[in-house]
Amino acid sequence: MKCSYLLPCVLLAAALTACVSSKEDDIRAWMVQERNQTKPHVAPINAPKQFIPEPYANASAIEPFSNLKLTQALKRDSAQATSNGALVAPELARRKEPMEAFPLDTMVLVGSIIKAGQPVALVRVDSLLYQVKPGNHLGQNFGRVTKISETELTLREIVQDAVGEWIERVATLQLQESSK
Repeated sequence: MKCSYLLPCVLLAAALTACVSSKEDDIRAWMVQERNQTKPHVAPINAPKQFIPEPYANASAIEPFSNLKLTQALKRDSAQATSNGALVAPELARRKEPMEAFPLDTMVLVGSIIKAGQPVALVRVDSLLYQVKPGNHLGQNFGRVTKISETELTLREIVQDAVGEWIERVATLQLQESSK
């Protein structure tokens, strides 16, 4: 009895295997046929442009990368910097005033008065009070007081820019009212 059940199962498996292999063969045959029928179309590449060298017309001039050209450029730039530097430069030879030892951001304008017809600003640094007149120097950037009003002290500072040249800038101290 066991053989009678086993024989139909084996025949069924063989039949199914035959079907699967025939489907694979059909697919492979179709792929080969399509590959043979398909012809790729490649557009032709354009011919490269002809290179025509240009002759160097400035052969008698100074070479652009020579030391002589660099020296001339440096001399020209230093001459220009000295002419500009003469217009704006700090007074390095004068004696420093006491208020130049402190940075501007540590100073507080607490008031102003008129003394002998001249405006005088009252500036507090740390816990000390200083009297500042127009023309006095204060701050660490060669600042010179140009104007004193009731609510503001204006000064002109001389600082170096990113290239190392001296430039002027205006700074102010605003009146700070005490919160006490």
